[in-house]
Amino acid sequence: MKTLLVSVLFIGLNCIAQTKYITKIGNVNFEASVPSFEEVAAKNNSVTAIVNSENGEFAALALVKAFRFKNALMEEHFNENYAESDKFPKATFKGTIENFSIESLSSLKSIFKINGQLTFHGVTKDIQNCKTSIIKTEKGILMEGSFKVLASDFDIEIPKVVSNKISEDILVNFKFELEN
Repeated sequence: MKTLLVSVLFIGLNCIAQTKYITKIGNVNFEASVPSFEEVAAKNNSVTAIVNSENGEFAALALVKAFRFKNALMEEHFNENYAESDKFPKATFKGTIENFSIESLSSLKSIFKINGQLTFHGVTKDIQNCKTSIIKTEKGILMEGSFKVLASDFDIEIPKVVSNKISEDILVNFKFELEN
């Protein structure tokens, strides 16, 4: 009886686990550069993301202090003055991949739209129609996409002294290799 119970529990958990694809080494990059000035860009290579293959729910979490800039002083200013990462240590996205079906995926890119909410700097904003390519891989799925936000949408004030060197428009790119 115990063997049967353990077997049923193991099979049940295995079935549940198969509906989730996850990574802890996803990539999120952003750029707010202005032509003719120093690049304002950062990369975060330790973003956690998860996709529920049954309903297309998607979530990602990035630790703000994990964004790396080429210039250490720029990174310090980002964390202390703009993102206030001690006060707001996480950035999150929660949403849904429209019309997502794991069965329809192949090794060719399929384009989907993600709708959801991005929370950064203590502010939550809707992100709509974010085009995302998704490919079925040997280990799971590969998601790539981008969207634009405004610094002002997240109550980030760019001081006048540097306003001509930092774009108000921020391009956010992401790449997640999620495994089952």
